[in-house]
Amino acid sequence: MIHHQAFVFNALSENTYVLWDDTRQAVILDPGCANAVERNELKRFIEKKALHVVGLLNTHGHVDHVLGNAFVARTFGVVLQFPADDLPVLRAAAFYAPHYGFPDYEELLPEILLREGDLVRFGAAELEVLSVPGHAPGHVAFVSRTENLCFSGDVLFRGSIGRADLPGGDYETLMRSIRTKLLPLGDAVRVFPGHGPETTIGLERQTNPFLLAEAAR
Repeated sequence: MIHHQAFVFNALSENTYVLWDDTRQAVILDPGCANAVERNELKRFIEKKALHVVGLLNTHGHVDHVLGNAFVARTFGVVLQFPADDLPVLRAAAFYAPHYGFPDYEELLPEILLREGDLVRFGAAELEVLSVPGHAPGHVAFVSRTENLCFSGDVLFRGSIGRADLPGGDYETLMRSIRTKLLPLGDAVRVFPGHGPETTIGLERQTNPFLLAEAAR
């Protein structure tokens, strides 16, 4: 069984996730911890739970999702696993981070590049990589089909969708990703987004104004 804990970090209220299974092996997804207080909160939780961190994952390369990458890699001795097609977005973060109020951002480049269909394993659990571009050109989601979980990054939110007006974003591509990759996962799938509260595919299919407008076209 996959367990998870969310942390809301940095000035952009980004959701960082720790995922682990019954073996206590864990992965950290989108660490957005931007200062010592946030980094210590993450570290203390992992120590309290006696977790063994074996992976570091990003859904995409926007700075609010990668601020803690170097800290996690250094603290827990793991390498970054990152979507191959979003590498230019990650590289750009070092240039604009100070303008977003993150002057101490420390760049970390990936050692493992992820593509659609790849599996990320920790303990007895596994996550499937889905390519869901539109918010960022190489954005991915991480899905457990057996446990009906989707970590969607900034693609689908409760009652909303990710921005498509950032460099490399595209609205039609984003909607196609949601329509062809996320909605087919099934209504029972719980969605854990990069910002805001969790939701389900079923709730978004029924109430999300962007999806309703798309269905009415």
